Amino acid sequence: MECVCVCVCVYGVLVTILSRSHGDRNVYPSAGVLFVHVLEREYFKGEFPPYPKAGDASNDPITFNTNLKGYPDRPGWLRYIQRSSHSDGVLYGSPTAEHVGKPTVIEITAYNRRTFETARHNLVINIMSTEEFPLPYQAEFYIKNMNVEEMLASEVLGDFLGAVKNVWQPERLNAINITSALDRGGRVPLPINDMKEGVYVMVGADVQFSSCLREVETPQNQLRCSQEMEPLISCDKKFRAQFHIDWCKISLVDITKVVPVYRERLVPGTGVLPDVGEYNPPSEMLRSRDYFTDFLVTLAVPSAVALVLFTILGYSMCCRREGVIQLVHHSSIQKSTKELRGMSKNREISWPLSTLPVFHPVSGEVVPPLHPDNYETTSMPLMQTQTNLQNQVQIPQQQPSGDNYCMSTFRRLEASMTTCFG
Repeated sequence: MECVCVCVCVYGVLVTILSRSHGDRNVYPSAGVLFVHVLEREYFKGEFPPYPKAGDASNDPITFNTNLKGYPDRPGWLRYIQRSSHSDGVLYGSPTAEHVGKPTVIEITAYNRRTFETARHNLVINIMSTEEFPLPYQAEFYIKNMNVEEMLASEVLGDFLGAVKNVWQPERLNAINITSALDRGGRVPLPINDMKEGVYVMVGADVQFSSCLREVETPQNQLRCSQEMEPLISCDKKFRAQFHIDWCKISLVDITKVVPVYRERLVPGTGVLPDVGEYNPPSEMLRSRDYFTDFLVTLAVPSAVALVLFTILGYSMCCRREGVIQLVHHSSIQKSTKELRGMSKNREISWPLSTLPVFHPVSGEVVPPLHPDNYETTSMPLMQTQTNLQNQVQIPQQQPSGDNYCMSTFRRLEASMTTCFG
């Protein structure tokens, strides 16, 4: 079946727009060059039934699911983003040289959220090698006023590469990779119109870094960056009109001067499968393990020890004379306590002075007692303080001199009488 593919290349950026054929789509990105593939909603609308009413504009919410054929996720170098169900999806990433010559089949499943129907197509990615990969001089810019899907648009990315080429003046300039700031540990921005999440753009060239890009490495600009101030870059005005670059986060790498690190390969130990080959399970002729001894050690032995201890305790408490005496003594104490509590509820005691009515010494009126007759005397303290007895009369006491003394007598429900002797 015929498949028409239109490729647009802007400064080394490959943007693939697929035709409306129903066969597998084949694309041919280059290793080390940014690959962008747009999943257009308009293309997949033809796979779903139209609106029932003629003339209604179809604006179905469509979402996409992308995965490597036979696997639940995509390859590590390939990312996918779709901001909402009413926007196009974008596959993007940068394949490396190790993926050259290995066709990668991506299953694209479109979900119609109105009709709950699906449409599935395959995208075959054939990664091609390039002689100029990798470019030796690579610079990574952090753009603060862009989201990743905005930067992936061909016209926006073309404008940025044009500004970089104007500053750098290389012969060959390619976009190597684009990464959202959220993938680098950035925070989700506030829901304000002019707040963006930010994006990292890595570009490569074949010539040395320009003097403008080197200005960020000067001691003055390094000091300003350490004080969270914007560095003074002479070529910043060439980007400021459209792109706000954080020059403190720019990264300049010369891969020709990078010393490769060789790590000694670890030798796998026993029980680790080799890199190639199939798993060979152990033979069925292996001797089975006897777990009876383990059972005795973990369950039977502790149970036997506990039974012996319970037997000794029961014999000491129930069969020996000392244990029986202790049990009888404990039972008698409980019985006596219960009997005393029952007797205390029915006992009749003399009423304390605080419950007897008295006469006021000046007016002669009857003063009510501190506590009523139905006052619970069992909870009354044995000794009451002076502050709790406002009308308490002192007990008769001996006069310091002479033979004269006075005695006050009290009777319940009777007036106070005073007898003086001389």
